[in-house]
Amino acid sequence: MAAILGFGGYVPERVMTNDDWSALVDTDDEWITVRTGIKRRRFAADDEATVDLAANAATKALDDAGLSAADIDEIVVATDTPEAYTPDTASFLQHRLGAREVPAYDLGGSGCAGFVQALDVARARMLLEPKRILVVGVELISRLMDWTDRSFCVLFGDAAGAVVLGPDTGKAELLDVVAGTDGSQTDILTLKTGGTRHPFNEESLKSGAYHHLDMDGRRVFREAVHRMSSAVGEVLERTGRTMDDVALVIPHQANKRIIDAVGHKLDITEDRVYINVHEYGNTGSATVPFALWEAREKGRIAAGDFVVLTAFGAGFHWAAAAVQF
Repeated sequence: MAAILGFGGYVPERVMTNDDWSALVDTDDEWITVRTGIKRRRFAADDEATVDLAANAATKALDDAGLSAADIDEIVVATDTPEAYTPDTASFLQHRLGAREVPAYDLGGSGCAGFVQALDVARARMLLEPKRILVVGVELISRLMDWTDRSFCVLFGDAAGAVVLGPDTGKAELLDVVAGTDGSQTDILTLKTGGTRHPFNEESLKSGAYHHLDMDGRRVFREAVHRMSSAVGEVLERTGRTMDDVALVIPHQANKRIIDAVGHKLDITEDRVYINVHEYGNTGSATVPFALWEAREKGRIAAGDFVVLTAFGAGFHWAAAAVQF
């Protein structure tokens, strides 16, 4: 059994509205809203880095679980915007929280599917040995993105979300997780510069390629809708449930059009889909855990509810999880 013992979420205080963006790049509120559904997003303060966001969410999750950092046996951090290139963010987080010298590692490169994939890894680890695992999804995208590219800069925000998993009776049970990858589609959503094939160098610095995200919008849309909805169907089948049993679907908050299309494909009404992309934008690996925490905080999840999480990301990765409260 993998129980969820506690939930946590954190967003920075600084709010960046669509009108704020219109003063910096050639865009306006209507253009952004129609294409994405985003109205606002949160950006980290100058003195905040990835581990600061992660620690805030993790502390809330530990408090919610009634545990201290000393009770944690393992730490998994899903992020594509790490505290440093090396070592991983989980190392910094282990020290910041004051946890014991437990295994701590990052899952990176899978984009916005990272947190749900991390749940899959953590659940598998718990099946081998009963332990309490802190799982965090965190992104500080504003620090690395190109602020002059209106196609991308208006989409993202900074946030963190976390859960504590354990073998004990908790607030919810993680019933099952499914995940998959289609590596033939690595080109549709990628940040090429910085790896061994396209190293960071003087030329990439001058051109700004080091923070240029390549995205084939139409293919990403098509794959995101197909993969997220299919993953939901698969995890329902594996748990012996149907869409009629689902109280709430919490999808990755990439943009409102994708979320609406997933809801349509699943044939569920909008009131059964949790949406907060208008307030926070796309926060990558943090979208699902933060939305899960916020939905519970706002009373959108009650005891007895069956909730499904679903996400997609670069790779091309996708994943879905079934949670029984």
